[in-house]
Amino acid sequence: MEDVLTRLQLLSAEMTLEPAEDTTPTVPHKPACFTPGQPNRNDSRKEAFIYPARLPDGQRIKLLKTQLSSACERDCYYCPFRAGRDFRRATFRPEEFARIFLQLVQNGIAEGLFLSSGLAGGGVRTQDRLIETAEILRFKLDFRGYIHLKIMPGAEHAQVERSMQLADRVSVNLEAPNSSRLARLAPHKQFMQELLQPLKWVHDIRKNQPAERGWNGRWPSSVTQFVAGGAGESDLELLTATDYLFRHLGLKRTYFSPFSPVADTPLENQPPTPAIRELRLYQASFLLRDYDFSLEDLPFEPEGWLPIAMDPKQAWAWTHLRHRPIEINRADRGELLRVPGIGPKGADAILRARRSARIRELSTLKILGVLADRAAPYLLLDGHRSPYQELLL
Repeated sequence: MEDVLTRLQLLSAEMTLEPAEDTTPTVPHKPACFTPGQPNRNDSRKEAFIYPARLPDGQRIKLLKTQLSSACERDCYYCPFRAGRDFRRATFRPEEFARIFLQLVQNGIAEGLFLSSGLAGGGVRTQDRLIETAEILRFKLDFRGYIHLKIMPGAEHAQVERSMQLADRVSVNLEAPNSSRLARLAPHKQFMQELLQPLKWVHDIRKNQPAERGWNGRWPSSVTQFVAGGAGESDLELLTATDYLFRHLGLKRTYFSPFSPVADTPLENQPPTPAIRELRLYQASFLLRDYDFSLEDLPFEPEGWLPIAMDPKQAWAWTHLRHRPIEINRADRGELLRVPGIGPKGADAILRARRSARIRELSTLKILGVLADRAAPYLLLDGHRSPYQELLL
């Protein structure tokens, strides 16, 4: 077991490059090296590679986030696992890893799995090993819990389909928003053929094949990750790609991993990406996904940057609603979602409450789960600004 723990630590040591499941930074003043989904950092070696995670359905689990192998033939400029970098590597065989993971589950250490790998012997061979591991877990060891399976650069269509039959979530890391930016991060990766194409296959399979062919009778969700700030890209570039992925390929989420320099890599002297930029990117991506914002609605500053001092929804409302507040009793759902402090659940609660009575007080909004103090400057309550809002203005 001692050897197993050591190897897991070696495989997981730099996995903060991969955000855990639906975790997002919620405060803007984290240190620059902050990455969502940080592992538990107590005295137990076993928990150095276990991450607290929230699944798409809201369930919280203990997630083992690791790789089959840290050996990699690619030389991505930002990556701690890049070929030629001098550090100790480790590898598991599929059967060996599957049995070790099941032991962690049986001992209450892990509940779900996020499995990736360094690329060794090409994308097809590496994907075969990931698939074999998942097949052993599902059909030989009868593990029915959560699996997030990486799709490797260069994987074939049949491998993508098989991965989708085994996993609750699949992902392909685009790393950069377009081909030219990717060349500055990973010069030997092909943006369209190796990375974007598998995501298109995932979407096509979900769209054209019956869901009962997927794991537990449904196709897995799909996500991607960008290395924010690694290639000099603007926020507009990242969010243009994000908007395309949401609208055309049905991605559940795009993750933004803030660039952090790694010693003995070509980008070791490049400054880290501030955590506040990561936060603003997430906030803007949620506006695109959940709040009916278009890319053109986002309040980009010159040269394609989001404002740092104010979250993008607040910045939009400050420009468009401060002098033209909306009437809470007449606004439709889309208009309500434009108001800071009102989310999808709050908007639905307002629409339900209006069926029985007009809304006249901020206290009513608070009862409905709205952040009323944030919303107040942009609302009329039965034709009147609230006293609090008058004070604010």
